[in-house]
Amino acid sequence: MFRKLLVAAGVAGLALAATPASATTTATTVTCGPSALQSGLSTKVCAEVTGDQVQLYGQVSLPGPGPQSKELIVNLSGGIVGGASLGSVQGYRNFNSATIQVRGVGGTVPCGSTVHASFSVASYPWANTPVTLDLPIAC
Repeated sequence: MFRKLLVAAGVAGLALAATPASATTTATTVTCGPSALQSGLSTKVCAEVTGDQVQLYGQVSLPGPGPQSKELIVNLSGGIVGGASLGSVQGYRNFNSATIQVRGVGGTVPCGSTVHASFSVASYPWANTPVTLDLPIAC
């Protein structure tokens, strides 16, 4: 009985090994808008696209050498142009010279749509000046 079970398991394993792996893996592409200074820091907004899935993020980094610490008010938002919102994230983040990313906005986007993303950073005494990205989703 045990021998029959081993033979059956071996045949099942060969059948699985002979089946080719799915060739439908979709690459992720990252597209970023232009960088701009906000509150004395370099900022940009980016989109990671995998098929019809889009994840947006904002990034804050030092524009040059030298340590800098600031408490930031951040706002990341995105939506489909002429359509639904992909959400928004607002809050406080501490910046201590290391690059930070603000994430949490995204979702499924119909092929052929355009995604609009906006990222702003404010820190006293500077007001925000959002960086934006408009990205067509080709799928």
